[in-house]
Amino acid sequence: MSLILFALVVRVRDGLPLSASTDFQHNPELQERKQQLRTISKALSLFPDRGVVKGHDLNIYFLSSEGVSYMSVCDARLPAAMAFCFLEDLRWEFTAHMDSAKVALAARPYPFLEFDNSIAWLQQQYNQRGGPALEVTLTEVQEDLKTRPLQILTLEEVEFTNGSANGHAEQFSESGKNPRRRTFAFNQRSMLHCITSVKRCLILCCCIGPPGQNQRLEPVTAPGILSLVLNIMCSSLNLIRGVHLIEYTFQDDYEGIWNVVAFLLAFLCCVGQCHLYLFHSSLKRVKSLTLLSVVVVCNCFLFGLRNVWQLLFHLAVAVLVTLLTLNRKLHDRTNDCGV
Repeated sequence: MSLILFALVVRVRDGLPLSASTDFQHNPELQERKQQLRTISKALSLFPDRGVVKGHDLNIYFLSSEGVSYMSVCDARLPAAMAFCFLEDLRWEFTAHMDSAKVALAARPYPFLEFDNSIAWLQQQYNQRGGPALEVTLTEVQEDLKTRPLQILTLEEVEFTNGSANGHAEQFSESGKNPRRRTFAFNQRSMLHCITSVKRCLILCCCIGPPGQNQRLEPVTAPGILSLVLNIMCSSLNLIRGVHLIEYTFQDDYEGIWNVVAFLLAFLCCVGQCHLYLFHSSLKRVKSLTLLSVVVVCNCFLFGLRNVWQLLFHLAVAVLVTLLTLNRKLHDRTNDCGV
């Protein structure tokens, strides 16, 4: 059974999430602990460099170093020394692979999604082997905890400190629920409505043509097949990144909602470009250039979550598909009409 259930790396000064593990569990307490992780991350500068928030079945551990905090949700049966071994290993791994300058300049949530695989690997090592995987030994951590006892925090302290950090005390409704949670369903519906509206617009834009239209285009060429394959690859990457961010967006008070919208909108535009290349449509030039413009805007907006080479690849594929679409003519039927 897994004892380390979730891990998160955040920037201390503002609580910006940098990377996180992916979990597929629907444990209510785990989801609640993940919400509390985000609350703690907003006020890390006011907390000691390491601590624990104890729960009924799950505990939250955090370790801060050099402006970055490493946090985890662990089963209460896991010894504190083992939990901090994991966080120390996570710190070593992150420091070795990530540039501190990029951490300092990051402006959007989860700019280091590629580090998610390293977190998953460390979790697997600890959950399966039950011991440290990299530089830290259990004995060293145990001795350090004896020398510097671990500070135990309560949820009330966390909520009060977070409220103080934001200039006001956290307010609760008479039912005892956090008012931010009351907007969860509304915000989720708003996001889904936005995505659905965009999808409908693209379908109307790409699929509706004059009644009774049944015209064939010239045969697909080898460059056309290549462009379709590359465009499908780009659309898949956009969809995967967008879905990957949805979970974190719902848990981070929708701070990255526009990143999700940009990824999914780029995905839908790629699908629309494939449709325009394969099937005849009225106003093909207008639609093709509109989809290309949206892809360019989305990728420019995602600068920071993608590096320059990734952006150039996506833009080049979009331009290639657009050019081939505009140059693909209607099939000449005169040669087929023998007398």
